[in-house]
Amino acid sequence: MREECIAAISTAPAAGGVAIIRISGKSALSVAQKVFAPSGRRAVKDFKPRYMYSGNILAAGGITDFGLCVYFKAPHSFTGEDVVELHCHGGVELSRAVLKAVIAAGARPARAGEFTMRAFVNGKISLSAAEGMADMINGKSAAEVRAGSLLYSGRLTEAAKRAQGGLTDVLAKIGADIDYPEEDIERTELYDIKGTLLQIAGDISALLATYEGGKKIKNGVSVAICGRPNAGKSSLLNALLGYDKAIVSAAAGTTRDVVEGSLELGGVMFNLYDTAGVRQTSGEVERMGIERARQALRSADLALIVYEGDFGAEETELQNSCSCPVIKVRNKRDVSDVAGGGEDIFISALTGEGVEELKSLMQARALPSGSADEAFLIEERHYGALSRALQSLNSAIANIGAFPADIISVDLHEAWDALGEITGETATEEIIETIFSKFCVGK
Repeated sequence: MREECIAAISTAPAAGGVAIIRISGKSALSVAQKVFAPSGRRAVKDFKPRYMYSGNILAAGGITDFGLCVYFKAPHSFTGEDVVELHCHGGVELSRAVLKAVIAAGARPARAGEFTMRAFVNGKISLSAAEGMADMINGKSAAEVRAGSLLYSGRLTEAAKRAQGGLTDVLAKIGADIDYPEEDIERTELYDIKGTLLQIAGDISALLATYEGGKKIKNGVSVAICGRPNAGKSSLLNALLGYDKAIVSAAAGTTRDVVEGSLELGGVMFNLYDTAGVRQTSGEVERMGIERARQALRSADLALIVYEGDFGAEETELQNSCSCPVIKVRNKRDVSDVAGGGEDIFISALTGEGVEELKSLMQARALPSGSADEAFLIEERHYGALSRALQSLNSAIANIGAFPADIISVDLHEAWDALGEITGETATEEIIETIFSKFCVGK
C-alpha cells in the first residue's frame, strides 16, 4: 500500500523549540494544501522544492499556529516520494493537533519505521545503512553512535557489493565454460579464478575481524570485578563510577549478589559487575553469591582481579578460569605503597590514586586497537551473513580441481546470496520487518 500518503510527528514527543510533522506519498502536497495557508498570495501547489515558506498551520480543534512548510519533490527526498514537512512550535498537544488535521486531510498514521522502509524500497538507502541509522538513533554511547554512523555511510554495503561483483564475474566465466564448451575455454581458468576468490575471502575475513570490537561497542564491555573478600572490590566499583553504588563494609561477605554499574570510557560503555568475594564458605546465601560471581566471570569481556598484598592461590585460580583479558589490580596503596611485583597496576580505591590510570588500562585491554573508530560490523545479523559467505567461498576454493565447475558455482551462488542479505537484494520479508521495527514512529 505504498500509494497511501502517510504522516507522523518526526520529533520527540516533548516540549521544545520546534516540532516537525512529516507527510510522504503522492498526495503529500494536496494534503498540506488543506492545512497550511502560506503568507502572501502563493498557493501550496506552487511551492518550489526545498524552499521554506512561512504561513499559518491550521490544526485540529480550531488551533492556528504560525510556522513553516517545506516541500521535497520525488525522487529527491528521504523516502524517494513527495514529502512535505510542517514545522510548528514545539509542544506535545500542539504537534498532535497538527497531525490530527493532516490525517483528517487525507493522510494515514505512519507505522514505526515506515518512512525509512519506503526509502529502502525506493532505493534511497541500503538495508545495512538503515540498520546503521537505527544504531545511531538508539545508541547508548558515543562509540555506538559513531559505529552506527560508519554503517549508515554505506561502507559495509559497498564492501558487500564489491564482493558480489567479483563473484558475478567469476560465475560469468564458469557459466561460459558450461554453456559453450565448443568455444574450448580452458578448464585451467578455474585455477586462474582461484586468486580472485582468495582475494574476496580475504576481504570478508577482514570485515569479520572487526566484529570483536564492534560487538563490544554495541553491547558494551562486560567487566567482572572479582577477588577475595575485603580486597576492596566494592570500593573500586564506587571509585570507578564516581559515586557510592555498592555497600562498603569491613565485614567479609557483605556483597552477596552481583552489584552493577556503568560508565563510559573513550566513548564505549563499560558495564561493571562487583561480585561476591570468592572463598570457602558454609553459608548457603554466600555460596549462591560466589557462584553468581563465577558466572559473571565466565561471561565477562574483561576481569579485574582485585587483591591486597600478594597475588595468591585464590587469585591464580580466578585468572585460570578466565577466558577474557585480566588486569591484576593490587589495592590499598594508601595502607602500604611498597609494590609487591607482578601486579598490572597498584591503586588505592579509597583515595582514588591510580584509578584514572586503571581506566586507561581497561580501555587498552578490552578493545582492539582502533576499534572505536573503525569497527562498523556491529550487527550480529551481518556477522552471520558474512560468516556463511566465507564458508561457501572456502568450500568453493577447496573444491577447485576436484569437482566440475557447475558444482563449484553452487557454493559461489550461496556466497552471493549471503552477501545479498546485507545489501538487501536477498533479504527475506521477515528480516526486513525485524530491522524496521527498531525504528520509532516518524522515522
